[in-house]
Amino acid sequence: MADLFQGAALPDVTTTTQTQDTAPQFYTDYLQDIANLGQSAVQQGGVAGFSPLQQQALQMAPNMAFAGTGTLGQASQMLTGAGGTAAPEIVGGYMNPYQDYVVDEMGRLTQRNVQENVLPALGAAATGTGQFGSRRQQQVTGNTLRDIQSDLLGRQYQALSGGYDTSIKAAQNDLQRQLQAGQGLTQLGQEQFQTGTGGLNALFNMGANEQKLGQAALDYPMIQAQNYAKLLQGQNIPEGQIKQTTGPGSQGQFGISPLAQIGSLGSILYSLYSGDKDAAAATAVQAGQPVKRAATGGAVLMADGGGLQDVMPNNAAYHDGQGNYYDQDGYLVG
Repeated sequence: MADLFQGAALPDVTTTTQTQDTAPQFYTDYLQDIANLGQSAVQQGGVAGFSPLQQQALQMAPNMAFAGTGTLGQASQMLTGAGGTAAPEIVGGYMNPYQDYVVDEMGRLTQRNVQENVLPALGAAATGTGQFGSRRQQQVTGNTLRDIQSDLLGRQYQALSGGYDTSIKAAQNDLQRQLQAGQGLTQLGQEQFQTGTGGLNALFNMGANEQKLGQAALDYPMIQAQNYAKLLQGQNIPEGQIKQTTGPGSQGQFGISPLAQIGSLGSILYSLYSGDKDAAAATAVQAGQPVKRAATGGAVLMADGGGLQDVMPNNAAYHDGQGNYYDQDGYLVG
């Protein structure tokens, strides 16, 4: 409750305090540099594409995937032919030349010998004995031709038998060679495929090394940014605080009393009325001249009021609230 000498208590006001941790300037600049390096690294980085060697390997891959198929096809034909054919089935092919050049030739030569040698000799013998054209000559000639034919057939059968055996062996040997050739072509086709795909793998792997180098170049800015970010790891960074307080704290404070308000108003009015006189009086005091002023009105107060006893001159009896002091007779004292 307010009275004449003390004002009313001020209402409570809520005070808001905001505290913010702050880092030193060099550290905030360091963090900004890390952010800038990271952003630049993201823009410069990426995923490395296939290298030229890898692209070449990929282009060759469709053809190399079927490397050796032609050779394997030939091998398949040979193996099928050799495996599905018996020697007697093809022995005729081997016997035909033998028949022409051996057996048939034996008959031709025997017939020639009979015509050119045997029959003339038999005729001459019959003529020499007087039996030419006789039954005896015919019998001798027939027996001789029979023996010659029998001998020829025996030799031809023997030749045919030997030729057949030889032809069978030749056919078997040829089928064996065909089988071996098919097996060899199969191995060759497999080797062609392995060589082709192995070359592709080697080419692609060497290209992968090129790709790694390209990726390393793209990753380099980010790695450097990360290394830069680790420079101050584990270091103690001194931090400060910024504190802001909003609103006055008014608990336990009182407003201006009515008496003080009246005194302040009177002082203001008096200073407006006597401002010029106070200035003249102050000038006189500074010159060492006594100044007398009437201590009238509410603007002149007792010098011991308002807590001024510690600073007022010893001979002062009044003050006007403007820092001017007066003695009992109304003269201004310094």
